[in-house]
Amino acid sequence: MLPTIFRKMRENIHRKVETDDPSLYVSIVFPIFFAFVLTFIGSRIIGYLITYGIIPEIYLQPSPGLHVHHYTYGVFILFAAGYLALVVKQARAKFWIAMLHGFGLGLAMDEFGMWLHLRDDAVVRWSYDGFNITVGLFLLILTAKPGLKMLKKFWPKRKSQEPTMG
Repeated sequence: MLPTIFRKMRENIHRKVETDDPSLYVSIVFPIFFAFVLTFIGSRIIGYLITYGIIPEIYLQPSPGLHVHHYTYGVFILFAAGYLALVVKQARAKFWIAMLHGFGLGLAMDEFGMWLHLRDDAVVRWSYDGFNITVGLFLLILTAKPGLKMLKKFWPKRKSQEPTMG
């Protein structure tokens, strides 16, 4: 069911790109924030599981005691999404570039506290969770009305089965 919804969203974005519809950007914002919220929550869960020793560390460690944080990957993904958004003109790619952008934002903003304090400790990392989740949910709510309108439009309709009299 979810693939059907995303296929219809891609088709809608494709149509809006082809017709230069000004509501294109509202349609693109919803997949960005959808990917952002899922990525942010997923990276928080993985971070907690690593912190409490439930799963092993999965960091890239170029040398002992030095590891690459996932916000670095997020920044590079944002670079790639920005470049692709400027270069790629095909309408069907806009949806996937929007999802890629949301994924990069989720990884980068997950460690927002480290950006501000430039140190790696649990207090900095966990103290900005509420801020990031609040901002992400606020932005998701801002785009929810057009996003839900689009989902309702694309939601697969089931035919109701009428009871048969036997």
